[in-house]
Amino acid sequence: MGFAHIFDPTLLREYDIRGIVGRTLKAPDAFAIGRVFGSIVVRGGGKTVAVGYDGRLSSPELEAALVEGLVASGIDVLRIGCGPTPMLYFAATVRKTDGAVMVTGSHNPPDYNGFKMMLDGKPFFGDRITQIGALAAAGEVVPHAQGSERALDISDAYVARLAQDWDGGDRKLNVVWDSGNGAAGDVLAALVERLPGRHTILFGEIDGNFPNHHPDPTIPKNLSALIAEVAKRGADLGIAFDGDADRIGAVDETGEILFGDQLMLLFARDVLKAHPGATIVADVKTSQVLFDEIARAGGVPLMWKTGHSLIKAKMAEIGSPFGGEMSGHIFFADHWYGFDDALYAGVRLMGAVARMDEPLSHLRDGLPVVLNTPELRFNCDEARKFGVIAEVAERLRDAGANYSDIDGVRVLTADGWWLLRASNTQAVLVARVESPSSEGLERLKAQLASQLAQSGLDAPDFSGTDAGH
Repeated sequence: MGFAHIFDPTLLREYDIRGIVGRTLKAPDAFAIGRVFGSIVVRGGGKTVAVGYDGRLSSPELEAALVEGLVASGIDVLRIGCGPTPMLYFAATVRKTDGAVMVTGSHNPPDYNGFKMMLDGKPFFGDRITQIGALAAAGEVVPHAQGSERALDISDAYVARLAQDWDGGDRKLNVVWDSGNGAAGDVLAALVERLPGRHTILFGEIDGNFPNHHPDPTIPKNLSALIAEVAKRGADLGIAFDGDADRIGAVDETGEILFGDQLMLLFARDVLKAHPGATIVADVKTSQVLFDEIARAGGVPLMWKTGHSLIKAKMAEIGSPFGGEMSGHIFFADHWYGFDDALYAGVRLMGAVARMDEPLSHLRDGLPVVLNTPELRFNCDEARKFGVIAEVAERLRDAGANYSDIDGVRVLTADGWWLLRASNTQAVLVARVESPSSEGLERLKAQLASQLAQSGLDAPDFSGTDAGH
């Protein structure tokens, strides 16, 4: 009997595969992903695939079905078990496997799950994910063959490698960590035992119900417990992870949140000391302050498309030692392997703070003060969203505006900049506005609203969005 499988059309996304368990994502989908991805690996001359899974309640069942599909394609599977996504990337890198698949719902609600993939050491995304759907529907897989599977506990080696790059000398910091009941739990507990200083872990138990708060450190309310504990313990800093620990959040000793681009600036300055003149990659949502300060530190700033797979691929293409996203994906190719690893970023952040003569809060001193909105997401029909961006770009071009169309449109004026882009994963448009002055911010908001109105859309809700940065 031949193999053929039809996925729910919402399952296959730009950067990964993601769905609602029991509705758009079920065990047969995981088997089909294994069967097709395994066939792609085999046809490319490969044989081995590393597999891991996060702490979600549905992950063990989906991982087992995925492995079954891979083995049925003749793949030898290394099962590294439950842990953070970057631990899977580490296993695939140091073991030189031909592919890797992580079962994870990342920072999505508990009823979601999905898959992140690597092929030949590179991110597997975009058209390649679409190809999985086409190959499954057509039943285009290699003949059934019996591969193998074996368990591999790589956690000790991973923790040792994380700790190896501690570069803070003898200073002992007081650090609070918030694991958010996510997949970092056990690895984080082992890591802090190897690091100097005092460490407090919040919500370290892996629990797919996420009983304490949603595991997304980019949303300020999810950091409230971390901020309170930093104050209670007089800590030097607080560090938080998302559900699969490939994204980092941080707060300074005063409890102020360090946004993704502020963390990137701290890291970029550090990396540029070892790599003067290097190109640093950041996504289109990041502050202009970051790009300007990278240049001031002697680096070459490169604005690139939003998406962890896209940033990783661009860094590898140009040989960049460091990159990041506003969302907290941080990529070190300096001493590390180029993939996004929040645990590793945490170690590097500790090291940077330990080498400072001043508290972490002083990072903001000397930076231009700007006002900006957070990332504003608002609904737009899936069939319409890219058309809206094309219409806006055409009007900007006709008007002779100064803009970038790398990912949506980012418009630069004397007042600052505004961004409008289409989400690759949802039926929404994303906007952001930044200016040195409140008057400039209002003028930029009006420009954005005007462009949306000309395409028949209402502006997003700007109320209560102005924040110093």
